[in-house]
This record gives sequence, structure tokens and C-alpha cells, in this order.
Amino acid sequence: MTDDTPQPAGNEYLLDNQQSEAGERFTALSALFDPWTFRHFEGVGVGAGWRCWEVGAGGPSVPAWLAGRVGPTGRVVATDIDTSWVDGASDGGFAVLRHDVASEAPPAGGPFDLIHARLVLVHVADRNKALRSMAEALRPGGWLVLEDADPALQPLVCPDEYGPEQELANRLRRGFRELMRQRGADLAYGRKLPRLLREAGLTDVEADAYFPVASPACAVLEEATVRQVRDKLVAAGLATDDEIDRHLANIAAGGLDLATGPLISAWGRRPAA
Repeated sequence: MTDDTPQPAGNEYLLDNQQSEAGERFTALSALFDPWTFRHFEGVGVGAGWRCWEVGAGGPSVPAWLAGRVGPTGRVVATDIDTSWVDGASDGGFAVLRHDVASEAPPAGGPFDLIHARLVLVHVADRNKALRSMAEALRPGGWLVLEDADPALQPLVCPDEYGPEQELANRLRRGFRELMRQRGADLAYGRKLPRLLREAGLTDVEADAYFPVASPACAVLEEATVRQVRDKLVAAGLATDDEIDRHLANIAAGGLDLATGPLISAWGRRPAA
């Protein structure tokens, strides 16, 4: 595999799970992307008895769906570096482990029939090492499904930039992307996933992309994200408190058609032995 990973300026994670806004973000992301993710799970045939590893779970919605699908004869393990929002939510349906996919060996329970990560690797400094680790943890014939953002492909939070409110929203989004870039995020990572899966030795690789426009959940996600990074935007000179207040008021007024960056989903399987 070639190494396209930029060197991060620091190891501070921009969207800290300890902040209260993280739960709002997880809820909005679930509303926006869970149906899309579950469609891909159905496409690769997740079923009874499968062993699944959910990487960077964040909230409980995806591992809970998988647990219902694999049933009592299967196993689902959900990992994250911070399990604050998934601890206590499994009701025994799936295991929860604190785990760093970039620096630790895969969790016990493998090899896995399915490994999935959504909006995880774009934030990981050594994302190629993490991808290789996941690919190697598959059983022969097992599937790796990776879903990650590509904000450089569609960078606007208001694609229809027709007035000052929309211009302000897009300017603040540029500031947010700059904060991500400074912390080592690859803003063009999503488009690379098919190539990277092939370079990891996987076969039957396919991919597609999805981004919602003007969904109520987009407004929830934007508001929570802006509030979560507000202090960092101001400290970096990328926005003022007045601009952020105006943007939050514009969101609350309901006149912004807000979008997300494209979520690119790619999947491939480990060759059978």
C-alpha cells in the first residue's frame, strides 16, 4: 500500500467524545447514515452466526443492528478509544472494548466475517496501518466495509450559496476543515478507499457515495458540530463569536439547506484460502 497519510500537527482529537455535543452528533449521524450502512451489510450477506467487529463504534446503533442480525450464535464486538456513548447500551447483545485500531492488535473473537468502520479512519494518524490490521483480521472470504468522508470532493455545507447566511455557513465550514487538516485528517480520504482495499489484498472491491441535502438531521449535526468546535475556531482566528452566534441563529431559523460531505462506502473481501 502507498502511504497517503499526512503528518498531524498534534494528537488532539477535534471531536472529543467526552463533550456533551458528541451524543447529539452520534444521534444525527445515525439518522443520516444508518440506513445506508445497513443496506451495505445486507448486500454482503451478514447473517446468523457471523462474527463482526465494529471499529470506532461511537454510539450503539450499528453494533445493536449487527447483534440482532447475527443472533445468539454470532458475536459482535464494538470498540472505540472512548466508549462513553456505547458503554451500558449493549444489554448483552454485543461486547464493548476500549481499543485503538491504529496501535493495538485486533480484539479477541476473530477472525471476523465482517469488519466495519464509519467515519473513523479519516481522523486516524496512521490510518493505513489501521486498515491493514483490519484486513488481516478477516477470515478467508470475510468482508471489510469502510465508510469515510471526502469533504474535499463536496466541501460546502450549503451547496446552494445564494445569500449571506449561506456564505457565512460555508466560511465556517472551511474553518472546520482547516482544524481537521491541522490535526492530520485526510480530507480526500474517502475517494481512496477502493484503491486502498485492493492494495490490502482484498477482492470483489466496489464502492458508492451518498450525501444528504436539506435533511433535518443535517441541521442537528451542523449545530452540534459548530458548538463542539466553537472555542477552537475562535482561538485559531477562523471565526468570531459573533459569526458563530449568527450562524447558530440561522440554523435555528430553519432557512438553511444544509448538506454533509459525501460518505464514500467501499467494500471488499479477503480471498478464500
